Amino acid sequence: MLRKTKKFIPFVLPALSIIAPASVFAQQLVPTGTEGFAGFPNVGIVDVMRNIIRFILIVAFIIAFIMLIVGGIRWMMAGGDEKAVEKARGTITSALIGMVVVLVSFALIKLVETFFGITITSTGNIQIPSVGTK
Repeated sequence: MLRKTKKFIPFVLPALSIIAPASVFAQQLVPTGTEGFAGFPNVGIVDVMRNIIRFILIVAFIIAFIMLIVGGIRWMMAGGDEKAVEKARGTITSALIGMVVVLVSFALIKLVETFFGITITSTGNIQIPSVGTK
């Protein structure tokens, strides 16, 4: 008898946990008027795209600036080797072209913002901190 009970218990306990209703402490509705997910304000697809565009512009400019520095270091470390100088010059040229492309794309975005009255990269309420009395 005990042997049959030992074989029967592993099947009964999972079945009871599925069949019997469990008491849950999250039975109330979500209160209205909350700020959004994890206390952050509700964000739409426009805000997400705006942040992605900002992120891409900033990262591209930082990468171009780092490549400009790397090209300058390569040029200084070339030691008169013509191939190394040409490689460094190519790196500097590519970095400068990359910086120009990023700046022109930023200028085009600002132009579209001005003509159409929309905000793509700016939130419109940027506060520039200053030192002094008011």
